[in-house]
Amino acid sequence: MPAKLSVNVNAIAMLRNRRDLPWPSVTGLGRIALAAGAHGLTVHPRPDQRHVRFSDLPEIRALIDDEFPKAEFNIEGYPTEDFLQLVEKHQPEQVTLVPDDPTQATSDHGWDFVAQGAFLKPVVARLKKGGFRVSLFSDADPAGVNAARDTGADRIELFTGPYGACHSDRAQAARELDLLGKTADVAMAAGLAVNAGHDLVVDNLPALIHRLPRLAEVSIGHGLTADALEHGMANTIKRYLKACGW
Repeated sequence: MPAKLSVNVNAIAMLRNRRDLPWPSVTGLGRIALAAGAHGLTVHPRPDQRHVRFSDLPEIRALIDDEFPKAEFNIEGYPTEDFLQLVEKHQPEQVTLVPDDPTQATSDHGWDFVAQGAFLKPVVARLKKGGFRVSLFSDADPAGVNAARDTGADRIELFTGPYGACHSDRAQAARELDLLGKTADVAMAAGLAVNAGHDLVVDNLPALIHRLPRLAEVSIGHGLTADALEHGMANTIKRYLKACGW
């Protein structure tokens, strides 16, 4: 089965937040994305609410439950107590833990699983006890995969930012893709499923999917939202699904 497509709506929320107005509608565009075939919605509710607001979460949960019950809700963030309580309140199907400082503009690195494994293990256990699938944001580094597995997580999400940054350097993109592939191979051999996300676009998705044919999910926000300005959300979803092999 091709990788599922989860649409990260943070960029939509950031645009809305420029004005004290209800548009563009996060749930409205989320509805269009899901109706066009997207498999889920992703949010990263940061403490300062500069992107998705906490008030968006119950609306997204209700949208999926009421209209798209086969879709998934993925909440990602740094596991503070406040974040964990937010997750437990809104019951996503998947929780993706990222090592972000609250001041970061966006996620830009994965966990150091060896150094931070003792921190992550009880957090993962708490989330798993709550019935959530847990994914951990990971650099393309095969050496860290076994330590990621030892936390008890279900998946890793490969940070594809360095790969996406090579949009004008095919040789470097090939090197980054090889490293992503090797990390995914080790992860799957260790029993972890593999997601991927960050700076993925229609042009670089097919090569990623070809190298990682068992990729479970891609989470895409910035590039997809930019494309939607040109092609419309529904057509953009269809383009990204085709790039994923659907």
